[in-house]
Amino acid sequence: MRKEDKQKYGRSLKDGLLMLAILCCAFFISLLFQHIFRVQEHITTIFVFAVFLISIFTEGFLYGIISAFLGTLAVNYAFTFPYFALDFAIPVNLISGIIMVAIAVFTSAIITKLKNHEAVQIESERETMRANLLRAVSHDLRTPLTTIYASSTALLENSRGMTGEQKEKLLEGIKEDAQWLVRMVENLLSITKIDSGQVKITKTPVVLEELIDSVILKFKKRYPHQEIILKLPEQVVIIPMDAILIEQVLINLLENAVQHAKGMTKLSLKVWEEETQAVFEIKDDGCGILKKQLDSLFVGGELTEYEAADSHKKNAGIGLSVCATIIKAHGGTIEAANRKSKGAVFRFTLDTERIWDDTE
Repeated sequence: MRKEDKQKYGRSLKDGLLMLAILCCAFFISLLFQHIFRVQEHITTIFVFAVFLISIFTEGFLYGIISAFLGTLAVNYAFTFPYFALDFAIPVNLISGIIMVAIAVFTSAIITKLKNHEAVQIESERETMRANLLRAVSHDLRTPLTTIYASSTALLENSRGMTGEQKEKLLEGIKEDAQWLVRMVENLLSITKIDSGQVKITKTPVVLEELIDSVILKFKKRYPHQEIILKLPEQVVIIPMDAILIEQVLINLLENAVQHAKGMTKLSLKVWEEETQAVFEIKDDGCGILKKQLDSLFVGGELTEYEAADSHKKNAGIGLSVCATIIKAHGGTIEAANRKSKGAVFRFTLDTERIWDDTE
């Protein structure tokens, strides 16, 4: 059986069981009304409400209409004189059935329309994000490629007239721009693969300290002179995750601060536990983020006002889009804000598996 068929079958089974559960609840509540509270008048209303709920929480029209017929039969058979006999000659029973079917049809139609509208809106948002990413990438690729082309051309045409120091400087610039382009391509691939479902998040238990050690080691290779203030929980914390992807999130956020937090003197990484979640916080004391950019920070918007004084690359927020995509795929949340004093703070959460000490 194909995956789509399994999902369809599972959805049908779930809707069928939900319909039966709601109808059974309505039946037992009606029995209570009839035999304990001696109330007969509102039993039809209970089944009408049950049909309404079924029409809301199930897919399409089928289950709502079936529940309307079953509800009509239940009211006619068990709660209308003569009891335990079907009699559709009574106008009240016929009218109740028609009302329940009408409610089922209209409610299902409205819910289906709302779901279709939500699907169109989600697709529209995705298209907007794709357009923003494409525009940002097209703009930002031009600068490093132009630099690489100009530097390599200068080396080829004028290498004899250059000193060793000049050559080394040009080669260092080519290397830096090439590394930046590689990271951008990696980020773009991560977004497209996860969004398209080509990459399935496989979570394995990871010790927090080992994760942070790996992140700091890789970050120091790129920015050896940037100090990071670390603060981690004293106890052992286990987090189910795809370690490679979460490393990418942390490195992206740390690099984001280095590249864009103009005037930064302190960069910190703090992790703590809140109930069953681990909260990761990257904080700097740089220039902060414009308020108008906070709402669109994780959808590939350009960070033109939030860039380092010594960098010609804007990164277009692509790294932040990757972070949001990865954290969402892990079932976590991510947010950004300006600090009250100075600088910006980024936080994201992941579910944890706590290892308790036997002495506790």
